Amino acid sequence: MRSKERSLVVAKNINVVVVSVGGASTGVEGRSGDLVKESLERGGHITVRRVSVRNDLHEVQRTVREGIEDRQIGAIVIVGGTGLAKDDVTLEAIEPFEEKSIPGFGEALRQLSASTHGQEAILVRGTAFVSERKIVFCIPASEDLAQCVADRLIGPVLENAIGDAAR
Repeated sequence: MRSKERSLVVAKNINVVVVSVGGASTGVEGRSGDLVKESLERGGHITVRRVSVRNDLHEVQRTVREGIEDRQIGAIVIVGGTGLAKDDVTLEAIEPFEEKSIPGFGEALRQLSASTHGQEAILVRGTAFVSERKIVFCIPASEDLAQCVADRLIGPVLENAIGDAAR
């Protein structure tokens, strides 16, 4: 990779929207979204909006579309709605926005999950992709995994990812 060259084009203080999906009955996704927000802010990024939506395909799509269309936003982090249940529709909702996938993110997400959850990691659904020069991340709402992913995967690479996507 061209890390020296890349460091010249990266943005600082990325503006982020954190979206929690589901959680109205349990509050789990809301807490996970707060942990992600806090992690990204510790890393110097700015949470422009913190949104909670129902686990509804159209509501998730509307919220993601708003983030993509907002010129001040560099990244959208969606937390929750990634399970295998019929009502978990986040990944299916955001699929139409994907222009360029970032497959390594899902691989790293499952690797992190395997370190704490063992073989259950194969059931973890998450993704990252580029959409209109913005990075969209989608992660499970498990509090420990969401925080770990924000701390170890999203936060450290966000500036470089945005810099690359903006070229």
